[in-house]
Amino acid sequence: MNLFGARAISAALGALIAMMIAAAPVPARAEAARADPIDTTMQNCFARADRSTTAGQVQCIDAARDAWQAAIDAAMRGIDGNAPDSARRAWDESQKRWLAWRKEEALLVHAVFQTTRGSAYSITQANVLLQSVRDRALAVRHAAARFAPPAPVPASAAVSASGAAGAAPGSAPALASAAAASRSATAAAASITRAQSDDARAHNERMRPCTADATCEHAQFDLRRYTRALRDKLPAHSRATLARAQRAWTAYFDATSSLGTEAERADLIGERVATVKRLSETVGND
Repeated sequence: MNLFGARAISAALGALIAMMIAAAPVPARAEAARADPIDTTMQNCFARADRSTTAGQVQCIDAARDAWQAAIDAAMRGIDGNAPDSARRAWDESQKRWLAWRKEEALLVHAVFQTTRGSAYSITQANVLLQSVRDRALAVRHAAARFAPPAPVPASAAVSASGAAGAAPGSAPALASAAAASRSATAAAASITRAQSDDARAHNERMRPCTADATCEHAQFDLRRYTRALRDKLPAHSRATLARAQRAWTAYFDATSSLGTEAERADLIGERVATVKRLSETVGND
């Protein structure tokens, strides 16, 4: 492959990943609103000369998937260590269902991409497998942060306090500095407490049935529509693979949707819609 072709593949892949990340339905999680170090590392990997081939780009994506899997494992350890017993058991069940679904999903993705032609589809396949791991990592990170102990007072407040301590005891500068340090520490603690309380309240609100939530209903409608489209396009011998993957995803959804908010439930369905839509648009492509 000449240099121009290698650069073209790298540029196209960078644009594709940027679109994939931007399109991910994750408004409920702050992590997705900024560039994650794993995403940045993957983008940097794409730009390397020794990763300019199709195989090299797939290696970058696979490495990112491994990093997101490690993030899941770390977040689950945080949940196991900090969450109340009932929540810990529920998240453990969710994780078990997610792992079972991932096995069935890998078979479905393989079946879909067996119907395509062209080495470039190996990149798309790697992206599909990456996205579900990334989505799960963001979800369990959010849960782990919710159960984590309160963060310590920022170092800046401690520095201000130490500066006050260095002034002459009882002097006006010392008293002013001490007061400012106290206000800073109080504001920081209040901000942390408020954020945690707001998040806790959102997760403690009673969740309406999906039939009473227009967003959830619409997402479920889209999921059924794209699942039918994918089934119709798949070879007959692969339709059972789709059915098994959907049953496994439903079991994962049932174990997970009640652990978050209504918005997070809609995100969960939206993530599945995005994947099934992409697969339905990929079957049989040359």
